[in-house]
Amino acid sequence: MFVLFEEAGKYLGGRVLSEAESSAQVELETGKRVKVKGANIVLRFDKPAPAELIAEARTLAATVDLDLAWEFAPADEFGFADLAADYFTAKPSLVQQAAALFALFEAPHYFRRAGKGRFRKAPAEIVQQALAAIEKKKAIQAQIAEWSAELAAGRCPAPIREQLYKILFKPDKNAPEYKAVVEAARASQRAPLDLLEASGAIDSPYQFHWKRFLFENFPKGTGFPALAAPAIADELPRAEGVQAFSIDDSQTTEIDDALSVQGLGSGTVTVGVHIAAPGLAIAPDSPLDQVARNRMSTVYMPGHKITMLPDDIVQTYTLLEGGDRPAVSLYARFNEATLDLLGTETKLERVPIVANLRHDQLDGVIDETWLDSAAAPTQQGPEAAWRLREPLSFLYRLARHLKLGREAVRGKPETFNRPDYNFRLLGNEGAEPTGNEQVQIGTRRRGAPLDLIVSEAMILANSSWGGWLGDLGVPALYRSQASLAPGIKVRMGTKPLPHAGLGVKSYAWSTSPLRRYTDLVNQWQIIAAARHGKTAALAAPFKPKDASLFSILSGFDAAYGTYNAYQAGMERFWTLKYLQQQDIQELDATLIKDGGGGETLVRADTLPLVLPVLGAQGLPRGSRVRVRLGDIDEIALAVNGTVIERLGAAATPEATDEGDDDEPAAGPLSIAVDLADGDGADAPAAEPSAA
Repeated sequence: MFVLFEEAGKYLGGRVLSEAESSAQVELETGKRVKVKGANIVLRFDKPAPAELIAEARTLAATVDLDLAWEFAPADEFGFADLAADYFTAKPSLVQQAAALFALFEAPHYFRRAGKGRFRKAPAEIVQQALAAIEKKKAIQAQIAEWSAELAAGRCPAPIREQLYKILFKPDKNAPEYKAVVEAARASQRAPLDLLEASGAIDSPYQFHWKRFLFENFPKGTGFPALAAPAIADELPRAEGVQAFSIDDSQTTEIDDALSVQGLGSGTVTVGVHIAAPGLAIAPDSPLDQVARNRMSTVYMPGHKITMLPDDIVQTYTLLEGGDRPAVSLYARFNEATLDLLGTETKLERVPIVANLRHDQLDGVIDETWLDSAAAPTQQGPEAAWRLREPLSFLYRLARHLKLGREAVRGKPETFNRPDYNFRLLGNEGAEPTGNEQVQIGTRRRGAPLDLIVSEAMILANSSWGGWLGDLGVPALYRSQASLAPGIKVRMGTKPLPHAGLGVKSYAWSTSPLRRYTDLVNQWQIIAAARHGKTAALAAPFKPKDASLFSILSGFDAAYGTYNAYQAGMERFWTLKYLQQQDIQELDATLIKDGGGGETLVRADTLPLVLPVLGAQGLPRGSRVRVRLGDIDEIALAVNGTVIERLGAAATPEATDEGDDDEPAAGPLSIAVDLADGDGADAPAAEPSAA
């Protein structure tokens, strides 16, 4: 005897070997033996063979008119044999009964299962809804097939172009646009990113990187709501006798800091570090604060930037030359001969700004000789810089002294063996780049006099204010580093802990409130300290253990890391563009990571470029080599090379300064399109670009 039975949502047939009261031992056609509950057996028969019955029944079931069967079906619960009698004939054959069973079982939108072989017809409105859904699914499948064919033919349908970045990085795997990309990639046997690039979905490599960044970080665009700059209510005193000046690049519009020097020749010199004071006007939780907190920082990239605050707001508080500007000022008094720090004081005031000096116009003029020479050199450079030669000379002398003091705490000197690279896009003039501009890459030596003056002044202010707030019990956002041991990184926190990398007891970013939200937060705390002194902890906007302060810290850390990564990526993009524009096929480089257990990496000697190379086996870290470049992938920001010549002995350890391994070479771009996806239920997997 044979039986037809249900097992795990399927109907199977087999020969009965033995049977008990509530179960049977059944042998399937494959030879496998299974134990079947009696309640699961729906048909018993002697012939034909189960496989033959199932095949014939399925063929007949495919011809069943489900609308007609639904009309014939009883209103109450019924069995499949009842329907077979109504639909086929009063005495249905075994095949007809099985066909009715299969038709009912596989049409849940018409018939609901009520038990083994038992059914109840669905209400008419449910049937109509189900049929509409089926038709919709068919239309979607047809649309997916149409879009897939277009992609394979090298054309990108508009809906896929519009959702490109969502498809690639944050897809809804049930969306037809995503499924069309997967289907087209499978059919054409091409990587999804290659397929989309070939179909014209990606306008250009630059636009790809730019729009991806906006999609992930500025989904609502980079525009600002209409907000007016609030006035500073305080009657601020004018800083008498102060002639302050700033030192920035020409592209800088957010001039946060300026310096001043008083008392030269008197034995006690007062150095002023003057910081723009938006914190005197922008209140915590105000609309402008919400804008700044949402962005957390200005985003920089070659030829363009996305500011933390609207430009008109920035211009209201920036330290522009030619007038008195509101500022939070740190005055540090030094013994003119020994440069010992005698004391500090913080003031809220209006500061006369007499000059905005620019690095790129002065670094070639203001050098060590210009600053150190006892006899005035031949007048050169802008008149404003010449008028400030004495203050600048003192600041340079002080900066070297402060640096030596920090290095004594660090336990070793700071090394600046690599330059800072500057990118200029010709013809860009501050507009959003297209990616086709001619790029120039210039350098500014780390530790150059003007750079050293500014950096030491900012470290002095940030460490002084950080320590002062800590002494008053006023919480702030600090940066700290427990030691210089390998793997110990700089961290952010709310406590004044030492910063081993800088060699200071505490360090609170406070000198860029127009560009970094942490600095604006700390400025509010500093203003409270300046106004209230020892009771500042009670009056400051953020109290000890304030949960919102921890939230700001976490949000800033994430945003700042993302922005820095994007800036580094776009600098790499323009460096690769430079290689192409200058037709550079070979370059000199220094080995910074040997291939023992990983990639062999080199750093170009005259460009901001790290890349993996072949042919450097056995060479020690610091070796200088000549590298032939391979193909450039502007989407993946990737280029590799081959060592063709060793240029000399390995460099000394000092030649590979701290942080040499902090700039990874760009690898394959990870996207969230997974060709293993079936119905969109699988987890995403990264897939490299093969471009």
